[in-house]
Amino acid sequence: MNANPSQPHPAEWTETQGLLPSVERDLPAGRHQFHKEQMMVQIREDLRTTASGPAPAPVAARRPNPFLRRAILLPAMACALAGVVVGGLALTGGDSEPSLATGPALTTRVGAADAKGAAPLLDHISLAAADTSEPTVRDDQFLYIASKVASTYPRTVDDKTTMVSEKLHSRQVWESPDGKDGWLIEPGNTEDGGMTLAGPNPVSSAYDRLVRLPTDPKALLRQIYKESDAVRDPEVPRDQAAFVAIGDLLIESYPPADLTAALYKAAAEIPGVVAVDDAVDAVGRHGVAIARLDEQNGQRTEWIFDKKTYAFLGERNVQVEPNETYKKGTVTFTIAITRRAVVDEMKEVPGQVG
Repeated sequence: MNANPSQPHPAEWTETQGLLPSVERDLPAGRHQFHKEQMMVQIREDLRTTASGPAPAPVAARRPNPFLRRAILLPAMACALAGVVVGGLALTGGDSEPSLATGPALTTRVGAADAKGAAPLLDHISLAAADTSEPTVRDDQFLYIASKVASTYPRTVDDKTTMVSEKLHSRQVWESPDGKDGWLIEPGNTEDGGMTLAGPNPVSSAYDRLVRLPTDPKALLRQIYKESDAVRDPEVPRDQAAFVAIGDLLIESYPPADLTAALYKAAAEIPGVVAVDDAVDAVGRHGVAIARLDEQNGQRTEWIFDKKTYAFLGERNVQVEPNETYKKGTVTFTIAITRRAVVDEMKEVPGQVG
């Protein structure tokens, strides 16, 4: 299967260091409830403070910087959300206006889970990934990943808490192979022209790091467990941490095909992984999913794949078991990968003329 870079690539990402994160510089709010439990508390506090204040602050002041990551697990990629009813998701809004979340909570039908179906599905997915052509990346080029992202979370105003969503919006990332230079454009989370991702330490999903990761599935999984154990919150189940770690490596990067295949084979060895008959990404594409339920919060992380080609489409977090915060079917985070490519210049958009 010769994958066109303009099509969703079955493996891709934005930050992967060995596996432990170094300096995470491009995380918007909303990646995982898993991450939110540790990282979103401060964001929500900022939102509450802003909402109850005497006057709204400028966007740059009222939003916490989503790119100053905290070392939690592996690279965490997050987002903001949306409006418009698309493919089963209740979203609200467009792509332009950077504002605090005001839309209704994202919701979806909860797909049926099949524990026995996970292994054969992952086998098909890994074979498709291994058969995908991969780019040749020069040191002076950049990896480009475009996506659509959205999330839902509680917002409190005058002691009243409601579920809100941000607008579904575009996210464009450019990253140098060594992970020390890059650029991010994400309306609502960056200025109009975007922001630099440059820094002295490479981001963890740097291409140069990915090519050095083990491609033996068992060795790779051992490394994932070892490094996620070193940084995860003790309250986060170990197997869930490992599953989320692999998922973080599938979002915003362009890993070698053999590593991608190894990641899927490694995921098949994690207890509790299931297949889901139907899942919808952020732009409404239906697919099958590989998923795992976090029994601590009742939320299921789903990796979504094309039903025919098994190309990676995106990811979402769905509340499967209702709790005090989220109703069943709430989509707390969703992302759709819309383009991956290798470009010659920072901020170059593939196919854009002039």
